[in-house]
Amino acid sequence: MNIQSINPATGAVLENFPETGAGEIDWILTAARQSFHQWRRSPFGERSKLMRAAARILRERKEKYARTMALEMGKPVVQGEAEVEKCATCCDYYAEQAEPFLANQERQTDASRSYVRFDPLGPVLAVMPWNFPFWQVFRFAAPALMAGNAGILKHASNVPGCALEIEEVFRDAGFPENLFRALLVGSDKVAALIADPRIRAVTLTGSDSAGSKVAAQAGRELKPTVLELGGSDPFIVLEDADVDKAANAAAAARLINGGQSCIAAKRFIVIEEVAEKFIHTFVAAMATHKIGDPLDRATQVGPQARHDLRDSLHRQVEASVKRGAKLLLGGRLLEGPGAFYPPTVLDGVTKGMPAFDEETFGPVAAVIRAENEEDAIRLANDSMFGLGAALWTENRERAERIAGDIEAGSVFVNGMVKSDPRLPFGGIKRSGYGRELSEYGIREFVNIKSVWMA
Repeated sequence: MNIQSINPATGAVLENFPETGAGEIDWILTAARQSFHQWRRSPFGERSKLMRAAARILRERKEKYARTMALEMGKPVVQGEAEVEKCATCCDYYAEQAEPFLANQERQTDASRSYVRFDPLGPVLAVMPWNFPFWQVFRFAAPALMAGNAGILKHASNVPGCALEIEEVFRDAGFPENLFRALLVGSDKVAALIADPRIRAVTLTGSDSAGSKVAAQAGRELKPTVLELGGSDPFIVLEDADVDKAANAAAAARLINGGQSCIAAKRFIVIEEVAEKFIHTFVAAMATHKIGDPLDRATQVGPQARHDLRDSLHRQVEASVKRGAKLLLGGRLLEGPGAFYPPTVLDGVTKGMPAFDEETFGPVAAVIRAENEEDAIRLANDSMFGLGAALWTENRERAERIAGDIEAGSVFVNGMVKSDPRLPFGGIKRSGYGRELSEYGIREFVNIKSVWMA
C-alpha cells in the first residue's frame, strides 16, 4: 500500500511513498528503544551540540523545506520559511535551557539529602497534523530529545515528504541512529502503536475527536499523554480598543496559514458600539490578501490542504448563512483547479450556527456582536474549546482583570495569539490537556523522581 503526496493547489500526485510495513515497524521500535538506552546517559553538553546542529541544518535548508510544505499542503513559501526558522529557534532554545530546566531540585526533609530528579521515559509516539508540518513536530521533538527520550513520528498522511525530511534533519545533525524515526502509516495503525510496550508516552496534535480516541487508547495502556486539540479562539474587541489596529491584526490572525491553525482567531466578539467601525476595516483588510500559487512569494493565502476540508468548510459557511448569518465577503467556491477558498467574513453570527459552535479550519471569520464587557466574556467562554484568546483594550488594568475570567490556555492582549518556546502552550476543555514548550513542556515526558538519602 502506498501513501500519496498530492499538491492541493493543482490536485496532481507528487509522489507515492510505500507504507511502513509491520516487520519494519517492529524493527524500528526495537532500534529506537536501544538507541534510547544509549542516549539517556549522554551529557547535556553532547545533546546541546547535536540540537544546535539540527538548528543549523534547518536554516541551511530553509528554502528546500518550505518548498516541500508548499507542495504537500499548500503553505505559502514565505510562511514556510518562517516556520522552519521558528523550528530552528526552538532547537536553539532547548539546547540552551534543557539542562537548567531538568536540574535536580533539592528538598529539605528528614533525610541527610533529598532531591527531585527528572529522568526520561523512553520512546515517545508523536501523532502530528499537517497544518504546521515542521513546527508541530519540532516543538515536541526538541524538548523530548533534550530530555533524553527517543521520538517516533506518525505524521499526517498527506505530508509524508515533510515527515522524511524531519527525520533527515536529526540524522544529518548526528543524533544516534534510530533515535528519531518517522513511520509512514495511516491512522488505523495508531492504536497498535500506543499499545506496544516499547512506546512509553504519546503526544497528539489534532482534532478533539482524534484526541478522544488517543486518550482512550492511552488510558487503557496507562500511558501519559499530551493533547493539543482544536480551538475556536475568541478575538475580543472592547469599546476602548484601538479599533483600526485591532481590525488589521484580526485579518492577519484569521488568515495565517490559510486560516488552518488551531490558534487562529475564529470568533470575533466586538462590542456593539464599535462593531460597524471594526467590520468596515476588517472586511477591507481581509479582501486585500492575495490568493494564489503557494510557490509564488507574493501569495498570502494558499489552497486548503485537501479538497474534502475545503468542501466541509464551505458547508459550515452555507449552514451559518441559512441560519441567519450575513455574508459580507467571500463564501463562494472559486473556479479552477485546487482546493482554494476565499477569505470570508460572516456578520451576525450567533450560537446555534456552525461558525459559532464549531471550529472553522480555514479563512472564515465569524463576527459576533456583544452588548458590553460582561456579555463579551460570556460569549468568549460559551465554547467547548479553550485554547487561546486575544483581547483588545487600551486599559491595562482592565485587561489583566478580564484575562483571569477567560477560559483558555493563553490570553494575548493587543496582539494575535502565537506559540513561543518561552511560554507554555496548550488548552483546556475540548482543546486538550498538558503543555508543550517552556519548562512545563520538557517536563511532560519525564519521570519526576524523588530521591531520599538517610
